[in-house]
Order: sequence, then structure tokens, then C-alpha cells
Amino acid sequence: MANLSLYSITALLILDSDGNRVLAKYYAPPHQTTPGTGLVADLGAGPGGPGMGGLSTLKEQKAFEKSVWEKVRRGGGEIHPLPPHVILTKTSIDLTFILVGPLATSNEIMLHQTLTAFHDAVSLLLRGQIEKRNVLEGLDMVLLAADETIDDGIILETDAAAIAGRVSRPRADTTEIVINEQTLLNAYSTFKEKALQRIGQL
Repeated sequence: MANLSLYSITALLILDSDGNRVLAKYYAPPHQTTPGTGLVADLGAGPGGPGMGGLSTLKEQKAFEKSVWEKVRRGGGEIHPLPPHVILTKTSIDLTFILVGPLATSNEIMLHQTLTAFHDAVSLLLRGQIEKRNVLEGLDMVLLAADETIDDGIILETDAAAIAGRVSRPRADTTEIVINEQTLLNAYSTFKEKALQRIGQL
């Protein structure tokens, strides 16, 4: 029987058309004192899995991203095994959204649903224009969407509308207008007074 855990995400990446990092979030279970022991070792995630040594420094992360890009660039669908990881991808105009999980214990359907939800939430937040320039300009919202989707490697939400709803900020130039009976009566009485004044002027 496979060990089950909520910690199912190793990394969330967005790479550009040259394989360069646009966004990278690496996750590790909290309270992991010694790499390669405890929960992560039980999961069989292997080196570089959640909470394990191998992806803790920028140099290791860049090397990992390069190997992921080489794997993804060859094509072959949206799911790529790169032991001890499984890589799921979703491409946009000039960006590739990548979700990484442990190969031994991952549920690819759940990972795919999570990646799709994050991609669609970013699309909603950026009004359908998922390009590198727009993502960099709205990076604050993209990072918040990532945090609303995944926390410490745990999937929090797989509904794109819910993610975007929690992240989106109200526009600065709009004010909330409440229309009720009192508002309508005030508008009617104002209109009536103006109309009587006009009639009186004739």
C-alpha cells in the first residue's frame, strides 16, 4: 500500500520560451529537520523531492530547471517522467507552466487539475493575455494565485474562479454603489424637483 500525504507538490515553475525562469516556487514540508528522513523518505520521493536536499540552493534549482526544460522541450505530451519526479506542463503563447511532484506517489489527475486551475486563474487575472510581459507586470497577482493554489506543497484549491476571486483586487477608479428603495426614492424626488423647476421657468 502506498503512503499517502498531503505534501504532493515539489515545485511550481513558469519558464519562458528559452527555458529561463519567470516564476519558481519550491515547496518543502515544514518541520523537516534532516533531509532524506521521515515523511519524505516514506513517500519515496528520492533526492530533490519535497523537503529533501538537492533543490535548496539557487544553483541546484537552476540546474533542475534546465533539466526540466530539456525534457519538456522534446515534446511528447503534458506528462513527463523525470525520476524521481513527474512533470506536468501547460503551454501558453511564450510561457510554459510546470508542476513537479514525486513520481512514486503522485496522482497525475490531481496534479493536472491543480496546474489547470492555476493556469486558468492566471488567465482570468490577466484577462486572457498570458504572455511573459503581462505575467511580469502582474507578478504580484500571479504569486498570490500560486499561494492560493498551493501552500508548502499541499494543494489548497482546484477551482480557477475561486482562486482568482481571492486574488483579484477591486479597481481603484470604481466605487461600490448600493441600489435600494431609498436610493430610488431619492433619485425620483430629485428628478421631480428638477422637472417642476423647469416647468416653472416656462
